[in-house]
Formats: sequence, structure tokens, C-alpha cells
Amino acid sequence: MGYRILHREWRSIRAMWYLMIFELLGTVAVLALFGIAQPDLYRTQLWRAGDQMGFNSSPNIVLYAYANYEPLPHIPFVWTSTLTNFNVAISVISLFVLITKMIGVIMHLWYPILALVFNISLVALYAASTYGQAGPDYADPAKPSPAAWYIAKSCSVVANESIQKSCNLAKGTFAATIIMLTIYLVNLGLNIWAMLPTDKKKGFYESDDEEESPSGPSAAQKGNSHWEMHGVPPTPRTGGVAQPFTPRTTAFNTLERKLPLRTQYS
Repeated sequence: MGYRILHREWRSIRAMWYLMIFELLGTVAVLALFGIAQPDLYRTQLWRAGDQMGFNSSPNIVLYAYANYEPLPHIPFVWTSTLTNFNVAISVISLFVLITKMIGVIMHLWYPILALVFNISLVALYAASTYGQAGPDYADPAKPSPAAWYIAKSCSVVANESIQKSCNLAKGTFAATIIMLTIYLVNLGLNIWAMLPTDKKKGFYESDDEEESPSGPSAAQKGNSHWEMHGVPPTPRTGGVAQPFTPRTTAFNTLERKLPLRTQYS
């Protein structure tokens, strides 16, 4: 049989179940952390603290633009509300995909080709979230920042305890995002492993192997036909009419002590 892309088996169902346990724990964590950060628990606070320490631009650049009737400047992605809403959205999507996966595995409908689409999408989403949380800030040429200060530096650089707590919370959120990205990368690796062709028929379901033409005879019928048509004595004639002769007929005639040749010439 040739390579079939749809009905393929997973190489290790046990590994999938173990990963789903870690995926559930990580999904609950990011749901809580991303939900706490919405709408603006610490984003602007960390932005302003970084400006005061000379690490990044100031959140007042928008006010300056309005006051001076200038075009609005480009706000770095790391400090935008878009990133916060994006993180909440992907955490909800992760929960939906996890529930769908569990149902699909139980119902034997979670095919590798279907899972490949979800895994690639989630890897891309969490990679974008990781980049956004640690993203650069070049809005102020005097204070360029290749990475967010709360990721690149220790939270102890700030004396304010409230900002330190916000910094630690942002670090924990970033760590949870990295863990989720790692889990989906492992899922993607298992997915690609299941899609690779093999010499054996590991990639097919039994229903595919048992497909036969409805009009053609089965292998068992062909075997019986071959056995019945070879090595059988000539068909006896009774009264000039040919009668079918099978091995079952031979058995009955033998029991009645009527051999085929004796019946033919009697």
C-alpha cells in the first residue's frame, strides 16, 4: 500500500496523554496569569518605571504628540494593550484545543494531519507572545531597549516593592509562556514523527488494510475456488445430463461405497 496522509496512527498514545497533563496545567496557569494582567495591571507601571531608570521610552510620548499636534508615535508592541488582549485570547484558544484534543483522542478522530494544523498554529501564537513580552523598545532614540527591562534585568533594580511584585509577576507570566511554547513544540515533534512514512504498515488503520472491491471475490472465496477446481475427478454423467462434482460429493459417495468411476460407468 502507498503512503496515506489521513488515516495514520500515532506512534505513542501514552506520550500524548502525559503531554496533555502538562498542557492542562500550563493552560490553567496562563489563563490565570494573562487574565490577571488584563486590562492594565502592571504594563504601564513597568513602562514608566523603565523610563525613570533610563531603560526604555516614556509612556508620555502619546501625550506629547497630542499636545504638540504631532502624528502619534509608534508604540512598542511590548507596552500595547494589543499584546495583553492577544495573550488572553491564545490562552482561551489553548483551552479549547485541549478539550477538542481529549474528545478526539477518545473518539479516535484526532488524526495527525488534523493535529498538525493546531500544533503549528499554537506554536506560532506562543512564539509571537514570547517575542512580544520580551520585545524591543526603540521609540526613544536616546534610550534604546533591545529587550524589556523586566526580562533582561533583575527585579531588585527597583526599590519600590509594588513595582518589584509587578516585575516578578511579569517574569512568571513570561516563564509560563515559554513552558507552553515548549509543550507545543514537543507536540509538534510527535506530530511530525507520526506523519513520517515507515517501511511497515504503522501508518494505517485496519479499515484501510481491509478495503476490497465490492464486486470482486474475497481472498477466502478465491482460495476455496482454487481448492475445488483442481485435483477433482471428472464430472459424472447420469442419463446424459452432466452433474456438478465437488469434494463433498466424493465424501458422501465414499461413505455409501459408491466410487466416482463406478457411478460413472454403472
